[in-house]
Amino acid sequence: MTEWQTLKLHEEAHVLTITLNRPQQKNAMNQLMVNELRQLFENLAERRDLFAVILRGQDGNFCAGGDIKDMSYDPETGSELQQKNLVKANRNFGYLLQAVNNCRLTVIGILEGAVLGGGFGLCCVTDLALAHEQAQFGLPETSLGLIPAQIAPFVTLRIGLTQTRRLALLGMRFSGQEAKELGLVHGTFTDEKDLDVQLEAILKKLRKCAPGANAVTKKLLLQVVNPDLDAVLDQAAEEFAQALMGPEGVEGRRAFMEKRSADWMKL
Repeated sequence: MTEWQTLKLHEEAHVLTITLNRPQQKNAMNQLMVNELRQLFENLAERRDLFAVILRGQDGNFCAGGDIKDMSYDPETGSELQQKNLVKANRNFGYLLQAVNNCRLTVIGILEGAVLGGGFGLCCVTDLALAHEQAQFGLPETSLGLIPAQIAPFVTLRIGLTQTRRLALLGMRFSGQEAKELGLVHGTFTDEKDLDVQLEAILKKLRKCAPGANAVTKKLLLQVVNPDLDAVLDQAAEEFAQALMGPEGVEGRRAFMEKRSADWMKL
């Protein structure tokens, strides 16, 4: 039995609920969480006793993205090895997104509070998603001098190029209600009671569908729309490391940690 350090698991009636469990960081993902989630979803390929996975966050937040403190880079001591490690770490998150996207089980996202950056990316690889009306969605990467490297392909596949451009290039924040209007999520809820009613209805409908047939249908649908993501995500990881190590990335992280405006806002 695996002991998870950043996740909480609950299994009931052939449904597995995975809760991101770093509440003090608004469930921001460090490398340990990425590794644990990736391992868990890759292992789910062997589970024939489940028909659905629910993915949510602890204490009122889904996921505030990647943990900035986990993206350490000192431009004065930076090395080629450090760059390779940054590339590897970023690509590892892409492998996680691919594992969730390709999971044979139906994945349902419950989105509350912060749904930012990497959390936004996780939303985009769920099969069904419900968001609290006041949840806060956003792609803040460029406001930190970074790029939404591993996330961008999945966001584009979810809501289209035009909307992805607008959200990513403006670093916009928007509510769960607007997420529904964009087609990012399939419904909204106002409180836990409302969520329970909607979730029960979804699971009731899902139980009428043969799990094996659903798994093959999901695979077929993904084959229709997916480009060669491996090549895209490999290149994106290289570009993310370059952005992180570059002057904008260094300034963006410093400004974030020091809770001030970045220098480029003075232009």
